[in-house]
Amino acid sequence: MKLHELRDNPGATKKRTRVGRGPGSGKGKMGGRGIKGQKSRSGVSINGYEGGQMPLYQRLPKRGFNKPNRKSFAVVNLGLIQKFIDAGKLDAANVTEDTLIESGLIRRKLDGVRVLAKGEITAKATISVTGASKAAVEAVEKAGGALTVATVAAAE
Repeated sequence: MKLHELRDNPGATKKRTRVGRGPGSGKGKMGGRGIKGQKSRSGVSINGYEGGQMPLYQRLPKRGFNKPNRKSFAVVNLGLIQKFIDAGKLDAANVTEDTLIESGLIRRKLDGVRVLAKGEITAKATISVTGASKAAVEAVEKAGGALTVATVAAAE
């Protein structure tokens, strides 16, 4: 195989339709745009415009609110932590946000890591994270471990 022998798989690429290239092409003269009017011209912006009638997006009631400074946490379930401890990717004695990233359990911290109680944990794990649900704290303590939440560090 040489560089000049490289080809795409058959059917991988499709030639684009060249409009306005004569009557034989089937898309000549008006190029499939019909006759006259705003839509036949370039620079058209009429999406959502209803001919002067109040558009649908303005008639419907607005609801809800998006908090501009809300925090988004990387979420980890207890079952996954247990799975990684069993696989030897995590050390049960010291589970922190940084060790979770190194092991590949989460990709990035965002505004912190929050532990949720989905799944079982059997290892005596010492976990320190930004947030955790009450059920997760109870489950870790029931297994003989400790889950500490650094709320002060998360606030600032």
